[in-house]
Amino acid sequence: MTLTIESRIQLVSGHTMPLLGFGVYQNFTTRASVLEALRAGFRHVDSAQAYRNEAAVGEAVKDSGIDRGELFITTKCISKHHGYESTLRGVDESLAKFGFEYIDLFLIHDPYSGTERRLATYRALQDARDAGKIRSIGVSNYGIKHLEEIADAKYDMPAVNQIELHPFCQQRPIVDYCREHSIVVQAYCPIMRGKMDHPIIQTIAQNHGRDAAQVLLRWSLQKGFVPLPKSATPERIRSNAQLYNFELEPEEMEQLDGLDRGKEGSISWNPVDAP
Repeated sequence: MTLTIESRIQLVSGHTMPLLGFGVYQNFTTRASVLEALRAGFRHVDSAQAYRNEAAVGEAVKDSGIDRGELFITTKCISKHHGYESTLRGVDESLAKFGFEYIDLFLIHDPYSGTERRLATYRALQDARDAGKIRSIGVSNYGIKHLEEIADAKYDMPAVNQIELHPFCQQRPIVDYCREHSIVVQAYCPIMRGKMDHPIIQTIAQNHGRDAAQVLLRWSLQKGFVPLPKSATPERIRSNAQLYNFELEPEEMEQLDGLDRGKEGSISWNPVDAP
């Protein structure tokens, strides 16, 4: 299958999600950055309540003139706000900040709140989905045991698990579990916060006349992940969308796969082992 910037993946919820997303973590020019990303062809924006920029994302969507139905917008509920009632309130607050009638994907941002509150939060998201406020439910930074507690509670399995993913931190057991249970894997930190000077990455980039970030994003796409690169630089935003007129060879994919350092390769908070 030939990938394009319009490529989408089917979620267990029945909805589809663009395969390339635009992250806005620590983005202090969110409205302008999202507008630039939309001009570059992105149709998927990944925000969170903790990022404090849902309103700016909503403004960019409105100002873009693009039909809301063409866009896929994600937000997340962080652990300090977990719990049934607080999550329901948070969904309404996020809708108000975005200025939307629905949110495409609502994630539990991390698993730090413990089993009881995690499950109460998940139940609230299911109820908000049933009320039409959310289209798909997912989780972020969930390890296998966190996913299994959802299954054990007989709740619907999440549509998405968003985890740190790049060649140095491949989280293979979690990825395998997600694939077995039709959970789409989103990759945050896909360009490793710019730490891309490894000789293998640089050599592959030179072979294709590409920059290292494009190679890492292409690796992520070819692995079947949904990468979420973030940038506030217009040139970089546009460059990160130009991934579709080259392909990594099988041996290049193998070389990048061979860079995995397990947990030692993590560059972010990566709380997949939370109790």
